[in-house]
Amino acid sequence: MNAIVANLRTLVLNADMQPVSWAPLSIWSWQDALVALIKGRVNPIASYEDVVVRSANQSFEVPSVVALKTYHRRKTIAFTRYHVFLRDEFTCQYCGRKCHAKDLTFDHVIPRSKGGATTWANIVTCCQHDNLLKADKTAKQAGLKLKRAPFEPAPYHLDMIARRLPQANSELHKTWNDFLYWDSELER
Repeated sequence: MNAIVANLRTLVLNADMQPVSWAPLSIWSWQDALVALIKGRVNPIASYEDVVVRSANQSFEVPSVVALKTYHRRKTIAFTRYHVFLRDEFTCQYCGRKCHAKDLTFDHVIPRSKGGATTWANIVTCCQHDNLLKADKTAKQAGLKLKRAPFEPAPYHLDMIARRLPQANSELHKTWNDFLYWDSELER
């Protein structure tokens, strides 16, 4: 198998033809998508042009977009660093500065040494400068003010934020565009 085919990915849509997730974008390896297609769990929507894989006695087009046959509802969001940054829109919750993920950390609003837990309700995105300034103090003790109280986001909330983030065009295949930007303004 050549390197180009090995790196292909498949956009996974829900039964309503919207991405299952925007945060992160619902993508499978083409191999997982092909297996799901063969097992009848997904419908093919689009395929990569002129890309075919063969078994001993069959040929298959490599799917670029598939849709689940049954609707999948996400009930909760995994508590990860990326999701905390996304909830807070990659913005320090003390100074309000927007940063790249590599320049961010997270902060316990109530420090762990004072009984603060590592939960959605106690973690905020923080720039490295303010994190060092706050250290093991409360925001008030450090002379900082929280821009917004932390909260546990619903899946739709993170999806709305993720949809506003610029996607690197090199990451998106042209067959995906029709399914990612239904509500975008059309070019004139």
